[in-house]
Parts: sequence; C-alpha cells; structure tokens
Amino acid sequence: MAKSLGIFVTTKESLPHVLGITKAAKAKGSTVKVFFTWIATHASKDPLFPTLCEIADDVSICVDSYRKQGYDINDVPTGLTPKKMATQAQHGIIIEDFDCYLSL
Repeated sequence: MAKSLGIFVTTKESLPHVLGITKAAKAKGSTVKVFFTWIATHASKDPLFPTLCEIADDVSICVDSYRKQGYDINDVPTGLTPKKMATQAQHGIIIEDFDCYLSL
C-alpha cells in the first residue's frame, strides 16, 4: 500500500526542495499533496511551479495569503485552477488525512 505525504510550505525559497521531495515520493508510489501559505505563495510565480503541479497529486495555495502578499486572486498561477486557490482547510486535510506530514 502506497503512503501519502502532505507538504505544508511556508517559505518561498524551498520550492526546489519541495519539487525534489515530491519527485522522490512519487517514485516510491506515494500520493503527494502540497499546500502553500503566507510568503510561500510567492513560489507560485517561479518557473518551477507548473512542474510541481504536474508531478504532485494535488497542489493548492492559500488564497488569503496570496492576496496579502500583493497578488490579485483572479490571477491564478500557471498549473492551478481557480478551485485550487483555497483556504487553510487544505492544511487541515494534510494533517488529518495524510500518513506523513512535512513542513518547509
């Protein structure tokens, strides 16, 4: 049975690490959900972000944090759908429903 990994991202500099961890977990058959909040929402503008969205099973960002970091909430980052502009409930899902939890 494959494990699941939830990654809670709060730092914008950690995107390359998140991508590497996601690739490794997927290679082992794990389900991966990534949630970006606060200043980590800046990572959604990084050229690597769409690649993460392709590899992970689920990627979402905190819409309130995105707005507070100066972005227009209607400017949905490449790789996401408007539905993935979410609330902190996504963090709760990671805590409750995923076997492993990582915070970066």
